[in-house]
Amino acid sequence: MNRFWTGALAAATALTLIGAPNARAADVTLTYAMWDANQAPIYGKCAAKFEAAHPGIKINIQQDSWNNYWTTLSTGFVSGTAPDVFVNHVSRFPEFLSNGVMMDLTDRIAADKLDMKAYMAGLAETWNKDGQQWGLPKDWDTIALVYNKKMVADAGLKPEDLQNLDWNPKDGGSLQKVIAHLAIDQAGKRGDEAGFDKSKVATYGWATTTADGYGQNQWSFLAASDGFRPIDQSWGTHYNYDSPALAQTLTWLRDLALQKGVSLSQEQTGKLNATAIFAANKAAIVPDGSWNIAAYRDAKGTDVGFAPLPRGPDGRKSMFNGLADSIYAGTKHPDEAWEWVKYLGGSECQTIVGEAGVVFPARPEGTKAAEAAHKAKGLDVSAFVEVATPQTTFPFPISEHGSEIFAILTAAVENVLLGRGDPATVLKDANAQVNGLF
Repeated sequence: MNRFWTGALAAATALTLIGAPNARAADVTLTYAMWDANQAPIYGKCAAKFEAAHPGIKINIQQDSWNNYWTTLSTGFVSGTAPDVFVNHVSRFPEFLSNGVMMDLTDRIAADKLDMKAYMAGLAETWNKDGQQWGLPKDWDTIALVYNKKMVADAGLKPEDLQNLDWNPKDGGSLQKVIAHLAIDQAGKRGDEAGFDKSKVATYGWATTTADGYGQNQWSFLAASDGFRPIDQSWGTHYNYDSPALAQTLTWLRDLALQKGVSLSQEQTGKLNATAIFAANKAAIVPDGSWNIAAYRDAKGTDVGFAPLPRGPDGRKSMFNGLADSIYAGTKHPDEAWEWVKYLGGSECQTIVGEAGVVFPARPEGTKAAEAAHKAKGLDVSAFVEVATPQTTFPFPISEHGSEIFAILTAAVENVLLGRGDPATVLKDANAQVNGLF
């Protein structure tokens, strides 16, 4: 999910889309909160359809940047002023469940005979704990390689050359060869040529958003393709960050930047995200999530293409994450909120969202609409869609102590990528600290 950078692409100022201006005194107004500015107008269209079919219910959509969103939401839970319905992320799910701020949807789903199998496999299950459902699936995301078509062509490569890349932590496979060839220094020397000056790089072959403890769009797909799994199971109590596969993966990434100089380093990246790096023409390839497709598509001065993730020793793997719409347990309008959430998760709204080509909705028909929308604009997004299978994905890690674990693991990953300490030792110590929380 990882949606951590979507808010950074949007304006920080909250956007409010209000339903019909002349609401009757008897009308119920539901507040619906989200962080993605690109999606707010689209859900405004869903709200208009919903209001027409539900006289007396008005939808007030409130959007804010990622960091502000969670701060405001948490404050609202404490003060009792939280939005009736809110977009939820799995990284917050354990905390919200523990604090009792979400409404259990199980009985309402049964009463209305909702078909939970109508969503893509694994999405509804993500929001179910011990047989209770805490949200309806909203959309999903996977990771793919984003590449600059001109840079690839200038290097004498074709898009087909990126379609079946392989990778391993020892020599990097064909992925490393392509990355090195795409890197170019200020004198015009490429990263695989003698005389390449890694201290004066004009364009890097590879860059990512600043890496964190889960590495959704930075390193997780590489480690998983070598057999790494972050946790033993959803809601598990044993993390696997002492895995040799993870240490080898992060060591390879570290050396790609610090020794070979063909990748932007963790220190150089700073707080930049992949979309900004790519738009500035500082890297030829960046791995990123499907939630950012529109940002790359709309970036001026770049011609973008998408390629599948490389195959590792354990095959091609992508983290699979899905958002949900949840209802605030303290809402004064539970019945109306349920009707809105049910509509958000229904075919009509999800098809509307898909047709906008911003995200992949949770329902297959919504995903098909999104694919068609991108194709109409000249984009082939199959690299994201084809990897979205149970065989080629693994879930975002969910467990108790999420905030503490994320902080511990992020510090460890940062230290490894910055060259601070032996990777295996740093990760083993962090893993022991994490597992000690349970």
